Amino acid sequence: MKFVADLHLHSKFSRATSRDMTFDTMAWWGKVKGISLLATADFTHPEWFFLTKQKLEPTGNGFFRLKNPQTPENEYLRAVPFSPDDVSFVLSTEISFIYSKKGKVRKIHLLILAPDFESVEKINGRLTGLGGNLRSDGRPILGMDAKAFVKMAADLCPKCVVIPSHIWTPWFSLFGANSGFDAIEECFEEMTPHIFALETGLSSDPPMNWRLSALDRYTLVSNSDAHSPSKIGREANAFETEFSYKGLVDAIRSKDPAKFLYTAEFFPEEGKYHYDGHRKCGILFSPRESIAHRDVCPKCGRKLTIGVMHRVEELADREEVRDAGLRIPYKNLIPLNEVIAQACRKTSECRSVWDIYFRFIHEFGNEHRILTEVPVSELCRVPPEKVGRGVERMRKSLVKIAPGHDGFYGIISLFEKEEDQASAGGQLSLF
Repeated sequence: MKFVADLHLHSKFSRATSRDMTFDTMAWWGKVKGISLLATADFTHPEWFFLTKQKLEPTGNGFFRLKNPQTPENEYLRAVPFSPDDVSFVLSTEISFIYSKKGKVRKIHLLILAPDFESVEKINGRLTGLGGNLRSDGRPILGMDAKAFVKMAADLCPKCVVIPSHIWTPWFSLFGANSGFDAIEECFEEMTPHIFALETGLSSDPPMNWRLSALDRYTLVSNSDAHSPSKIGREANAFETEFSYKGLVDAIRSKDPAKFLYTAEFFPEEGKYHYDGHRKCGILFSPRESIAHRDVCPKCGRKLTIGVMHRVEELADREEVRDAGLRIPYKNLIPLNEVIAQACRKTSECRSVWDIYFRFIHEFGNEHRILTEVPVSELCRVPPEKVGRGVERMRKSLVKIAPGHDGFYGIISLFEKEEDQASAGGQLSLF
């Protein structure tokens, strides 16, 4: 079975997350986005886990579905036909680990997938017994070593999967410039064999990760890390395998492109930590420029926030790699509402953009299909025609991006100097 999965979300109980991140709203948006499998998110939070058991029922394959769907209040969603079998859920959570190791404070985020309620109850019970305050946040902060957690999870529920989250983000990640490690083995030591997948994050894409030979044995996954429903699926994973927890895990573990078809990626320059910089001072640097300034802001004299590209350059042992070879392929995508906003010169969240967005959804089924499959000639039938041409330019990577830095998302441009580039038949370089 072919399906698209987004395995990293957050519930309304997570900090800085929309109150609309409820199971019903998430499921309806999953249908709109073309995501058949969604993370439940935040299973460590007692109240959210109670709601998980109230709202979801097992489907017999390690996934779950809504028991009694309640149509969301959103007027756009109310017009979308929905069945509980349209979208399934997999039990998941993200945990933040802050601890000291080898004389340095480490801040690591881990994504956990679980096959059943019993496994979650074992993990939550053990963490509570160790003094973890699971009620504090949907993504709790624990003081234990990430390695110790992997060992605990492996002992309690061998079928659980642990995936280091957004591994290059400067502040909270495996390789983060401010609090991470230089090698996976430094973090997980003897538990390293239990890690078989890594999440690339919004600010990096597979080719950036391919530059590290040490990552060759790991499967790269991409997820939205969405804090609001409309962001679901902005990064995701496409599979053709048995639709079950076992099928999902086997497809990820195998690194078989016949089962794990591709990842859907941001253009990494659009991620908010791609380049180096200091947002308060208006400084945006490439890695080379940062090195020339000794990683110091020329305006205030403080250390720059070192971005993902800089960190990749530090650890890479290869030049740029673009040929996927036997690796899992990828597709760089731009969310449809952003394409529409570019075409109409509007903001991506304004009502007129969502009017057009749902016009396309009703015509073609879902966003992922629109961005990846529907012929441009068909898209151009729906006004405004410029939206279809925007999707075409995205598929050809005819984009210009002012890179994200220090917490600011990059600014993407699909139509700048459009006619000049079309006549030249060239591809705009990504900054």
